[in-house]
Amino acid sequence: MKTYIVGSINTDFVIECERLPKLGETVQGGNFLINAGGKGANQAHACAKLGGVVKMCGRIGDDLYGERWRDSLKDSGVDVSHVKTAEGCMTGCAVITVFEGNNSIIIDSGANSKITKEDIDSFLNDASKGDILLCQLENPIDIVGYALKCAHERGTTTVLNPAPANTEIAEYLKYVDIITPNEHEVELMGGVEHLLSLGLKTVITTLGENGYEIASRGFSKRYPCLKVTPVDTTAAGDTFCGGLCAKLSLGYDIEESCRFASAAASISTTRYGASASIPTKDEVIKYLK
Repeated sequence: MKTYIVGSINTDFVIECERLPKLGETVQGGNFLINAGGKGANQAHACAKLGGVVKMCGRIGDDLYGERWRDSLKDSGVDVSHVKTAEGCMTGCAVITVFEGNNSIIIDSGANSKITKEDIDSFLNDASKGDILLCQLENPIDIVGYALKCAHERGTTTVLNPAPANTEIAEYLKYVDIITPNEHEVELMGGVEHLLSLGLKTVITTLGENGYEIASRGFSKRYPCLKVTPVDTTAAGDTFCGGLCAKLSLGYDIEESCRFASAAASISTTRYGASASIPTKDEVIKYLK
């Protein structure tokens, strides 16, 4: 089965610092990196590297980085035939400050805002029951909602990573099967029980260093994650989502898929960068053993 990903493609500008600057203050930083990023691209890289068959729909700009990031997705094994160039537009970007292993991020959507419903129709034309659609919220909300609706009507399993948090997605949650918020996002959306009451089958809440929680009607359980020393958490959530969909697409159940995804996410935090930090399937299997 395939995983279809509608999502963002960004250029990440990353700098590490000993403390975050106050308003009007300049602080010394280091370890500056320019990486491929964007939640959609990160999740596509992760899903492909972790064993999934992946197709992606997104937009890049006609700047210095767009083609480079499309090529990097292709090198990871992602089908990029639906990743188009938005003429006269910059590729989306994220400015990331890393402080004590955690990050603060500012995003400019750029070309990510140019995706259309026609793009979605073409992209999902061959999607079917058993396939997976994975979305996030760095593209226009109405386009994300349209993709979820189209996939739902085809019988495709829909997975939503509601990040960055945006309550405008609420009207489209009826088309979502599995949602993967973090603690802040699940609270903003009314809590686990509220989400389940809307008809979602499964709520998977990521809890950072405390692991994750799987909840469905009549079931809720927390699971620990691997204990590691993080240096950069930038793509941990994206790695989790990609790993989850990779395993689900191969027929594994929710618990085993989450266990694998959580291990992959933990490993990613021990490395710098976004897509560059994502481990391979073999690395995760070796780590779990």
